[in-house]
Amino acid sequence: MSAKEWSGPADCRRGGAQQGNRRFGGTCAALAGLAVILLGASGCSHRKQVAQAPPPQALPPPPQPANLPPANVPQPQPAGPAARIPPLPAPPGGVTAEDLDYIATHRPILTQVGLATWYTAPYKGRRSANGQIFDDEAMTAAHRTLPMGTLIVATNLETGQTAAMRITDRGPFVEGRILDMTMAAAKATGVYRAGLAEVRIDVYETPKSINTGGRWCVQIGAFHSQRAALALKEKLQRTYADSNVIEFAGEDSYWVRIRPEGDDRAMAEYIAQHVRPSEGEAYLTRLD
Repeated sequence: MSAKEWSGPADCRRGGAQQGNRRFGGTCAALAGLAVILLGASGCSHRKQVAQAPPPQALPPPPQPANLPPANVPQPQPAGPAARIPPLPAPPGGVTAEDLDYIATHRPILTQVGLATWYTAPYKGRRSANGQIFDDEAMTAAHRTLPMGTLIVATNLETGQTAAMRITDRGPFVEGRILDMTMAAAKATGVYRAGLAEVRIDVYETPKSINTGGRWCVQIGAFHSQRAALALKEKLQRTYADSNVIEFAGEDSYWVRIRPEGDDRAMAEYIAQHVRPSEGEAYLTRLD
């Protein structure tokens, strides 16, 4: 920067031209020169400081991958023994006036289409999977994977009849079917007389997340003989030593249920895809 470019005090700019005082003008020139030197020194000092700044700290190298098992074979999660799932009662009758208001003011969060049928208890006092006594007159239904207590609307796609109900039980354990209704729910949707109908399930509310968490198992059957069910149970106990495997009687049939350690969903899905029972099918089922 030159002395002419510096903008100093007004008196100094006017001194040499207006009063002709050489001494005073010389003083101004000296001051101007000193200012130029100071400014130049300041600039150099700044550049020097920047040049001496340390470089940014280098990031550490990414960790090396460990020897992990294949991604397509889920590993069981450590957990204690299989625990009893606490009951989740539904309101009397299955749904309430508040439930119907909620449905009227909200949109479904999930839709599923498939075959539905209806069922009744094989004996009086039989409990649903949610812990309540099964009631033919309640607006409830069974589904294999929706969280217990889920609020749904089922629509008969042939007749257009609809009804709200809650999921309180597990089933249907028949290939190709997605919903088992009580007699009351089946009559309200026109499924009772037909026995089997294509329906659309609209899910409006779930007490728990649909996609994450949950406690899962695989239900396998039905077997016509207890001997076949016991043979599969013993095989599964050897293959999945950390799982809880039980055999139980159904209505004129036998079933095997395997709960992987921690009721882990990924392991349950893996088992359901790879078990090849001698009779029936393997169904992924949510317990809670």
